[in-house]
Amino acid sequence: MFKPNVTVACLVHAEGQLLVVEETINGIATWNQPAGHLEANETLIEAAERELFEETGIRATPQALLRVHQWIAPDSTPFLRFLFALDLPSRLATTPQDAEIDRCWWLTPQQILQADNLRSPLVAESVRIWQSGERYPLALLQAFQWPFCEGAPLGDA
Repeated sequence: MFKPNVTVACLVHAEGQLLVVEETINGIATWNQPAGHLEANETLIEAAERELFEETGIRATPQALLRVHQWIAPDSTPFLRFLFALDLPSRLATTPQDAEIDRCWWLTPQQILQADNLRSPLVAESVRIWQSGERYPLALLQAFQWPFCEGAPLGDA
């Protein structure tokens, strides 16, 4: 049975810089947006909030949906990736809670786009989408007859 991995990612912006997390994969330091898998019994927004906190120590709620990507990784793993935007008034200090995150960096969009250590091509694509100015309301994501929020928009869960 086909079951793609459902993931969430947060593109976090403050003071002209974007937040990336660094993790070591196969001995190589790689950069990604704070991101991870949707877990059972949580909404997409809850997953984004949880992943943001686990990987950066920042507690915040995404403000907009940027894009939904359907992607097949080089190892043939299928993904549905929900990309969210969060604009903060200032760069916050980070304290990763997840032991797999080595550190966090506030970088310019250009630094990310020129990097050769991105976790996947979706990291740079996410920056380009953010730069385009496209934003969609979180109300597009509805939890229908969801046991924890009975039809409320995911942002209200």
